[in-house]
This record gives sequence, C-alpha cells and structure tokens, in this order.
Amino acid sequence: MKYKCIIYIAALSFFFTACTKEKNTFDASGTFESTEVIVSSQAQGQIMQFDIQEGQNLAAGTQVGYIDSTQLYWKKQQLIASGQAIAVTEPDVSQQVAAIRQQIANAETEKRRTQNLVSAGAVPQKQLDDINEQIRVLQKQLDAQQSTVTKNAKGIQGQVKPVSAQIQEVNDQLKNCKIVNPITGTVLVKYAEQNEITAPGKPLYSIADLKTMTLRAYITGSQLSEVKLGQNVKVYIDKGANDYRELSGQVTWISDQAEFTPKTIQTKDERADLVYAVKISVQNDGYVKIGMYGEIKLQ
Repeated sequence: MKYKCIIYIAALSFFFTACTKEKNTFDASGTFESTEVIVSSQAQGQIMQFDIQEGQNLAAGTQVGYIDSTQLYWKKQQLIASGQAIAVTEPDVSQQVAAIRQQIANAETEKRRTQNLVSAGAVPQKQLDDINEQIRVLQKQLDAQQSTVTKNAKGIQGQVKPVSAQIQEVNDQLKNCKIVNPITGTVLVKYAEQNEITAPGKPLYSIADLKTMTLRAYITGSQLSEVKLGQNVKVYIDKGANDYRELSGQVTWISDQAEFTPKTIQTKDERADLVYAVKISVQNDGYVKIGMYGEIKLQ
C-alpha cells in the first residue's frame, strides 16, 4: 500500500511538472541589449573636473566636467589684441577726402559768383573757364584719393578677417573643452578620472538609455511567417526560481539573413541549424538589465 502511494505521488509530481513546462513553453529566447554611446574627449589636456558616477542618470546637454583650457584662453586674448591693433589702422574714407570735398564746394561757390559777374560783363570769360578747370582737377584728385583710401581700408579689413577666423577656431576649441553629456540615460562605465591627462578621441564614459530595452531573440524559418514588424508580443523575464515576469514588447526589426543558432540561445525548434534574429522593443520597468535573458511568446 505504501509503495502504491509513492508511485501515485510521483505520478502527480510528474504531471504538475509537465503542466508547468508546457505552460512556460516559449517561442524564442534571447538577451537584452541597449544602444550604448561612448562619450570621448574632444580636447587634449588635464581633466580639471569630472563629476559622474557609474549608474548615475544624466540628462542630455548636462555639462559633467571640463578639460584645462588656460592656454587656449590666453591665445584668444592675444588674437583679440592683435585684431584690435590692426583695426585701428583702418583709414576713415570720409575723413581722408573731406578736405578735397571742401575745396570743391568752395570752388562751386566761386563758380556761381563768377558766372553772375561774367553775365554782367564785369569779368572776362577766361576767369570762369579757369574755375571750371580747377573743379575738374579737384574732382579727379577726389576720385583718386577715395580709390586709394578704399583699397587701403579693404586691405586692412582683409588682415582682420584671418584673425577673426582664428578667434572663432579658438572659441570652438574652448567649447570642446567642456564635457557635455549627449543623451539622456544611465552611465554604464567610467573610463577616466579627474586630474588625468586626456586626448581627442579618448573614451571618458559610456551611457545608454535604459528606459527602452531591446530583446534580441532568434526564431526559426518556420516561425518567420508568423512575425511582422510592429507586432505585439509577450516578453518574459525571470522573477524567481520557477516564476516569470510578463512584459509587453513590439517587434521593431527582422533580419533578412539566416544565421547559425548562437550557442547560448535555444529556439522552439532545437533541431534547426539556421535562425533569424529579431529585435523587440520593451519598456523597462527597472527590472530589465543588459545581458539578461528573455523569452517571448508570439501573439
């Protein structure tokens, strides 16, 4: 009787295990990943301030530190002084020709007075002709001097422009000395520390937006016809020893190339040699971690 009871209990245990296994049969498996951004230095020098910690949440556009920019600052000041020194030598065209313009105005006044005298027969015509000739000479002198002064002014302006361009270049270099976070996300790894020497292209830290995670799973060729872009699926992650947490997901990408089954992934059809990768977007409630395994059920 005791032996029959043991067999009965064993049978019930097998039945419930089989039911649990059947209940947790999934269509595909994979691991969670996120789009990681590696923030690198854009300047060379000593890191004067670098206030971030791994696991810290940062908003896009937040300045998290800066690189020593003392030499660039003094270079900018030197360029500004050079530009000002060149600019003060630029001639004032109106002042340079003011004297000749005044001479022409005086000659025009004398001309009008002489015309009246000629009309009255008080002075000869030659006196009026001499004044007209004087005005023509003064006008030519005005044109020549105005042309010369204008060319000199343009030449000096041409000397100022390269200095202005160098100042803009230094401004850009000064801007690159600021370490500005590019995206909203969580700091994953910190590669540098304050007071270290860095260089352009050297990684400082990596950051990723963990609010939306991507499950990269694999399906067989027979399942490919059951999946489409935008399709809603159920995603499951471990909740305990024999339990799962259910999340909602959406298919965002389907590979058009078959590949061999990754060693760490088991698909529904374990006999298949080739599988197709799919990406499923999942809103992270805080429980999903990079590298965590996930399972899906197609709806």
